[in-house]
Amino acid sequence: QVQLVESGGGLVQAGGSLRLSCAASGRAFSSYSRGWFRQAPGKEREFVAAINWSGSSTYYTDSVKGRFTISRDNAKNTVYLQMNLLKPEDTAVYYCAARSTRYAGTYYTDPSVYDYWGQGTQVTVSS
Repeated sequence: QVQLVESGGGLVQAGGSLRLSCAASGRAFSSYSRGWFRQAPGKEREFVAAINWSGSSTYYTDSVKGRFTISRDNAKNTVYLQMNLLKPEDTAVYYCAARSTRYAGTYYTDPSVYDYWGQGTQVTVSS
């Protein structure tokens, strides 16, 4: 059974940092591209970051560039999202996703192209 399990969410003050982890099990995800999305109350799920299978290419939405870093450890089947200089507008449920392609491709910002999803982890940034 394929599973993606996120961890590392929580409550943090503005300007603080959190590191999210997403551990995969049930399949060798080392050849899969991975992504992070987030969804705030009353809003659609939005793309945050993506990474190709080797970690050599990363992609970010403009609002997190320079603050967030996506990385992966294929030996552990885990992808990370380091979030620094957090802002109240970063408050959301964060979801990790996996796509059965090595490269992020053209549509990496579209949630519908991802094949597997985690259950989400809440990130709350207080002002």
